[in-house]
Amino acid sequence: MTKLRRTPGTTNTRRRKPSARFPKGGWLGTYVDPEGKEKGKTFARKIDAQNWAEGEAVKIRSGAYISPTDAATTMRVWSEHWLKGYEVNRPGSVKQAKTHVKRINAVFGDVPLKDIRPTAIKNWLAALKKEGLADSTIHALYRRLAHLLSDAVEDGLLLRTPISRKIAPPTGKQRPYVATEEQVWALYDAMPEEMKNVILLGAFAGLRVAEISALRVQDVDSLRGFITPAIQYPGVPLKTEESKNPIPIPRDLAFELNKNPARWGSETFVTLENGRPAAPYTIEARFRTARATVEGLPENFRIHDLRHFFASFLIASGEDIKKVQSAMRHASAKTTLDVYGHLMEDAKESTRSAVAGALANRADSLRTKRA
Repeated sequence: MTKLRRTPGTTNTRRRKPSARFPKGGWLGTYVDPEGKEKGKTFARKIDAQNWAEGEAVKIRSGAYISPTDAATTMRVWSEHWLKGYEVNRPGSVKQAKTHVKRINAVFGDVPLKDIRPTAIKNWLAALKKEGLADSTIHALYRRLAHLLSDAVEDGLLLRTPISRKIAPPTGKQRPYVATEEQVWALYDAMPEEMKNVILLGAFAGLRVAEISALRVQDVDSLRGFITPAIQYPGVPLKTEESKNPIPIPRDLAFELNKNPARWGSETFVTLENGRPAAPYTIEARFRTARATVEGLPENFRIHDLRHFFASFLIASGEDIKKVQSAMRHASAKTTLDVYGHLMEDAKESTRSAVAGALANRADSLRTKRA
């Protein structure tokens, strides 16, 4: 005989026999969940059983119901499941996500998702600040927690996220250190012969270290004067579509870059001492050694900071923001302005000088008329 499926959202209340918990007998309130299964809970009073069952039924009918099993899901269980789906992203992004999740689970790992409150998040952010973490790092951790919780809502594990603008920490944007031209050439001189191209590609083409490591001879058109990055280490797609944009370079730079492949017969422009391709972590180790010899460079100065020199070099040369955006391969001019807007001071001074000049010319004109 076929068992009839009960209608989700229906309720019932019935008397239960006396038990250790309810010596006088209790009342069992029940409801039928979205899967057609009966769920129940016992109360001392009938009215409490009815109210509870009807409350769960209302959630089902309104689409706001979360099963007891899902509601008990902890941050640790959810984040481990979430990371499996996140592994389709770039290795560097996955590594960073795992680092963030580890810190999040240190505080919220054993807490059910439904029990994470805004106040607890605010206290966590305050503790991170007290720990001495940079504002940018704290904001990155906050955004990761927000991502985890919003995806939990999408998956039906949470009714709403406790994240809001009211508790968001500052982004912590910092002005990047811009090396001087003398410091850039000092770095160039300090790098091993087979890795001098690292400085040229970072400071005069704005490439990232993973792009520098993977840049091949076939990616540079020496005759037309273009670098067109195609992949990044270890042979994976570039960070963004904009990263594929060609970068114009002078022939003199192309000539310097080609010295290393000509010497070793290598496919890449940056190599080890034996002419084999160099991984980013090896390049960074050589760079740190060279950096220590250059006076005035901060200890945390990175290969990526050579991009800042490239941008400032273009701005100082009078390039407009759209051309700088294109050379830096940013997705939008806003990104370029957010990072390098403070370097536009010379442009502001030029505007100020132009207005002052116009006023001076007007004054001269008036004096001439009076004469």
